[in-house]
Amino acid sequence: MYVDWVKKHNIPETGLRVYRRYLRLCPEEAEDFVDYLKDQGKLDDAAVLLGKIVNDQNFVSKKGKSNHTLWHELCEMISKNPNQIKSLNVDAIIRGGLRRYTDQVGHLWNSLADYYIRSGLFERARDIYEEAIQTVNTVRDFTHIFDAYAQFEELALSKMMEQEMNEDDTATLDLYMARYEDLIDRRPLLLNSVLLRQNPHNVSEWQNRVELYKQKDKLNEMINTYTEAVQTVDPKQAVGKLHHLWVNFAKFYEENEQMEDARVILEKATHVAFLKVEDLGYVWCEWVEMELRHDEHDKAITLLRRATAPPPRRISYHDKTETVQVRLHKSLKIWSLYADLEESFGTFKTTKAVYERILELKIPTPQIIINYGLFLKEHNYFEDAFKAYEKGISLFKWPNVFDIWNTYLTEFLERYGGTKLERARDLFEQCLEDCPEKYAKAIFLLYAKLEEQYGMARHAMAVYERAIEKVDKSDKMALFNVYLKKAAEIYGVTRTREIYEKSIELLDDQEASEMCLRFADMETKLGEIDRARAIYGHCSQMCDPRVAVKFWSAWKEFEVRHGNEDTLREMLRIKRSVQHQYNTQVNMMSAQMLSGELAQDTPVLEGSGAEPALPDSMKELDKENMSKNFVSFVRGEAQSKAVLEAEKEANPDEIDIDEDDSDEDDDEQEENDDEPVAKKSKIEQQDVPSEVFGSLKKDE
Repeated sequence: MYVDWVKKHNIPETGLRVYRRYLRLCPEEAEDFVDYLKDQGKLDDAAVLLGKIVNDQNFVSKKGKSNHTLWHELCEMISKNPNQIKSLNVDAIIRGGLRRYTDQVGHLWNSLADYYIRSGLFERARDIYEEAIQTVNTVRDFTHIFDAYAQFEELALSKMMEQEMNEDDTATLDLYMARYEDLIDRRPLLLNSVLLRQNPHNVSEWQNRVELYKQKDKLNEMINTYTEAVQTVDPKQAVGKLHHLWVNFAKFYEENEQMEDARVILEKATHVAFLKVEDLGYVWCEWVEMELRHDEHDKAITLLRRATAPPPRRISYHDKTETVQVRLHKSLKIWSLYADLEESFGTFKTTKAVYERILELKIPTPQIIINYGLFLKEHNYFEDAFKAYEKGISLFKWPNVFDIWNTYLTEFLERYGGTKLERARDLFEQCLEDCPEKYAKAIFLLYAKLEEQYGMARHAMAVYERAIEKVDKSDKMALFNVYLKKAAEIYGVTRTREIYEKSIELLDDQEASEMCLRFADMETKLGEIDRARAIYGHCSQMCDPRVAVKFWSAWKEFEVRHGNEDTLREMLRIKRSVQHQYNTQVNMMSAQMLSGELAQDTPVLEGSGAEPALPDSMKELDKENMSKNFVSFVRGEAQSKAVLEAEKEANPDEIDIDEDDSDEDDDEQEENDDEPVAKKSKIEQQDVPSEVFGSLKKDE
């Protein structure tokens, strides 16, 4: 009550005494005392008391404020009222907060700078800003401080421009303008420094820093940055490609025509403990290419000899416990460049020695083997080239060995032709022994070409016959085309019948139907109409009329030209039968799917052991599917009626549009147009023996 009475009456001296005595009894009421002091304008006393509260680890706020919040209030108070608060060391307090609250570094630095600005110490405030942007470690804090710093310089500049100026003021204005422009210009570098403080092993940020100095043509700063970077970045902790940093450092000296300095940098780079052998190999290759750019061919070859020199003891390339310098002698990148240089500037002996050394180390690629063989061929060492190919074949497996085999066989045939036929056949048999189906086509075609040119025709046909069994499914059609063409050229068209039959047997339905059309066309040209019709009949079982429109159109055209009314009707009957068969298959699949869904949805009584009953329509479909393989040889309208009834039973919801009858009428009309002799004539009913109908009709 005494405290409340003091608050209501303006008696500050009495109020201070009352609150001090009250805090001895209730120290938790210190926050109320701070607020009272603020209201009375006693900011210095309020700041001192609030500082004690912040430093008291046992203090518990009645208002639920954390120690961090109280500290934030203290910083706000002392930074915004520098003239009234004299008892506290503001700089020490805020710097203590920088060490204590690392997530509020940006805000605390701005508070400290704001304190000096309000105190009129502008140069001290600039020092604080500069110190802040040079020490923060996060982009967020840097952004807050930089924006406040830029705003401070901008306000100072605007205030100066609003005043009346003399010559001295003009110089000061120029200084302020220069400071502001320099600050804005330094922002990318300052931000880059923040990122490097976060991770000094980030290679890309070091490269970005070099590029920033390059844009300003500061060569000395570029050198200093490169030097600092290669000294700072740890190869084991490096983020990015450290070897690129060393190479770019050397290229900088090269661009400035300081070759000796560039060589010194690259020499140091070859001793860096990179994590991968490829990184060290990249440095050596760049060094060699630099020497080549300056026409120092001998130095380039000498460098490669140094790089490929074997270690004193046997080392495994993949042993990561060894240094990359020791494992460098098995780097394929180095050896490939070495072989190219020796082939370009060296002798035949030295180049061959390099290739043989690559083979001894067992590090070649198929392309290196092929290059070695072609190199020996250019110098007329054909047998040595073939030995090189054989060494490569022994080193690799399928499918990597395919290019070597292909080159080997091609070069062998080009060299010897048919003079060493048995040796060539033996090579082809070795190649085809383990050859996968995917790569067999090219080898078989080359083998068959050999037999056609230098061997025997029947051997070539035997190769083609083997090929159609061994090649991949995707290549069978193309190979059959070649086989048919060669068989027709060698033996005549009649010998292609067996090949056509085999192709129809092995190919997919779509490709087989195409072969059937070609087969039937050939028989038609030979005058074998019955054979052609039989082929059409065989192919019809794999051609859905809704999809294979081309086939049925071709058969119809064939019957119109070479058949009669009966054969055309028979074709239409077969078409309807095949259509019905495919419809039945679709209905059966739909029924199975529907039955599965019904089985899931139909409840089953527990303990009854009974299965859910299917609808009657499903049973009817099952019965119909049992008899789908029966073919009804019925002519004319009887067949069409039977088909229509069966389709209606299979699909009772289907709308009857008399599609088959209209098709038959159209076909009859076309037939009557082509054959005027039989126009408008009625078809006589013929007696058909009961054995034709089988089980579909009972004997009377």
